[in-house]
Amino acid sequence: MIFKNNFPIVCVGGSAGSLDAFTRLLQQLPADMGVAIVIVNHIRTLPTRLQEILPRYTTMPVEVITDKLEIEPNHVFIIPANRDLHVEEGEFRLKPISKPWGWPDVITIFMRSLTAHWDGQLIAVIVSGCDGDGAAALSGVKEVGGITIAQRPDTAGQPDMPESAMASGYVDFVLAPEQIGREIVRIARAAEDPSP
Repeated sequence: MIFKNNFPIVCVGGSAGSLDAFTRLLQQLPADMGVAIVIVNHIRTLPTRLQEILPRYTTMPVEVITDKLEIEPNHVFIIPANRDLHVEEGEFRLKPISKPWGWPDVITIFMRSLTAHWDGQLIAVIVSGCDGDGAAALSGVKEVGGITIAQRPDTAGQPDMPESAMASGYVDFVLAPEQIGREIVRIARAAEDPSP
């Protein structure tokens, strides 16, 4: 089987207050731009309901990730509760959460897996949330030529995660959710047509 790893992946990591950012961002994205959107949200034990909510804001298919699910463009994928998320051979891999207590680091783990196992353009987005998950992986995203975006803290319900991302020194853009969506579209179109 030949795995196609050459289209862009957008990892959108968030926690407390992130639903507002997810919905405002998704509303800016056309359904045919050739990008996979992966929502990585901190959920411990309660099942996610994002697969019920987000289809109101996008015409892309929205689904909760299962183990060995093929990664496809023009889809929105959602991490399930209490799992670490990895990428291998063009598929998602789910593993038991490696940090069951304290603040989760599921965003950092997924971004690091992407930098090691994905050939396409990477776009790392950090939106509203507590603590600083994701910030530690941004340097690696930049090392492989990825683009990093943080939500503007004054637009976030909980600014800890965007502020931690910005403090890392590896954030390319600090934008409101609608602007993040438009920037993703611009990047995706540039990836389709690399000519200057």
